[in-house]
Amino acid sequence: MTQETAAATTDAVLDREETISRDELEALQLSRLQHTVAYAYDRVPLYKRKFDAAGVHPADLRELSDLAKFPFTTKEDLRLEYPFGMFAVPQHEVARIHASSGTTGRATVVGYTKKDLADWAKLVARSLRASGVRPGMKVHNAYGYGLFTGGMGAHAGAEALGCTVIPISGGQTERQITLIQDFKPDAILATPTYLLTIADAMIKQGIDPASTSLKYAVLGAEPWTEEMRHELETTMNLKACDIYGLSEVMGPGVAGEAVETQDGSHIWEDHFRPEIIDAFDPTVVLGDGEPGELVFTSLTKEALPIIRYRTKDLTRLLPGTARPAHRRMGRITGRSDDMIILRGVNLFPSQIEEIALRIPELSPHFQLELTRPEGQRMDQLTVKIERRDAVTVKGATDAAKVLQQQIKIHVGSSCTVDVVEPGSLERSNGKLRRIYDLRPKA
Repeated sequence: MTQETAAATTDAVLDREETISRDELEALQLSRLQHTVAYAYDRVPLYKRKFDAAGVHPADLRELSDLAKFPFTTKEDLRLEYPFGMFAVPQHEVARIHASSGTTGRATVVGYTKKDLADWAKLVARSLRASGVRPGMKVHNAYGYGLFTGGMGAHAGAEALGCTVIPISGGQTERQITLIQDFKPDAILATPTYLLTIADAMIKQGIDPASTSLKYAVLGAEPWTEEMRHELETTMNLKACDIYGLSEVMGPGVAGEAVETQDGSHIWEDHFRPEIIDAFDPTVVLGDGEPGELVFTSLTKEALPIIRYRTKDLTRLLPGTARPAHRRMGRITGRSDDMIILRGVNLFPSQIEEIALRIPELSPHFQLELTRPEGQRMDQLTVKIERRDAVTVKGATDAAKVLQQQIKIHVGSSCTVDVVEPGSLERSNGKLRRIYDLRPKA
């Protein structure tokens, strides 16, 4: 830990809930969980139907482990109740509405009371503070504003922390660079791939990304690897930490990573109860340390309480470190709906990123193309990845062979690697699309 990082962690004033014991925290969880389950049952018709169908009643929740008796909530439930069927308060008590883009189906709609918004801002502020951001700092917010929860959620949290917010939103990369140079922010909030886009654009303009005023990056909304962290920290001379959230549970700020340890995001368990289930057999609740699908139950939400929501994010729960009572999430290895099954082998984009960034000749910019050649029954995977600027054609060819071999060794599947020219692949303006499924539609 550098002296600067150590100083940043010692001057933080923590919330009381960040410092309580695990026993105190679990007692608080049980009390809040019992209230939330009864509240949802009484106020949200879907929960009453689901609980009754499962033969379970809020009174059956006597200890934390009893949560496993209750049915899951899924994104499809929210879609079926579109737009406001999941709300537990009358419309006049809903202070704000957010929604998903709806690009993969009917949008999911979430609502917040004034108390929900205050709690959300508090938890984002807690996450930012854990990641090194301090009151009085200037924060460049490059998350998208609008119905997406990222921009406004991060904005409110930074303001609640006492920061000066620069609400640039996503896109307009050249303008982002101008404002970073002119306004000299201390911290930036963005997706990791969009921060990489900003760094690349700086280099093309002849600007050294390591020369800016930025000291901290708080990055989320997509899975990223330790190799990506190293790439960004080295290129931009800053500390990069993760922030986790999803709209259905709250938005950004469900969990945040501590800058002094950088060992995974601590889940704010005074507001959320996490579980890990077997993604293939959801009746199996797994223990801490075992990898599976992350499930969340809200403990304090008023407008949209959420009971055992299946996130589809694949991770594991680990003991707390910087915040000992609050368990950590391991790195998200992928989403169950982003998993590629290639000739019987499960593969995630993050695995390719992790392997590729260990090969010096290759950049972090890649795409995965799935095809099924005419007349063949087997799917084919092509990894398109850019070489770094100084790498020769021969160097790129050699690197392609190494990547192909390493994927075969570590993932267990064969693929084709196509090393392409720098700058030729699509860049992120927010969330980056990694997988292109070009197989014939059934």
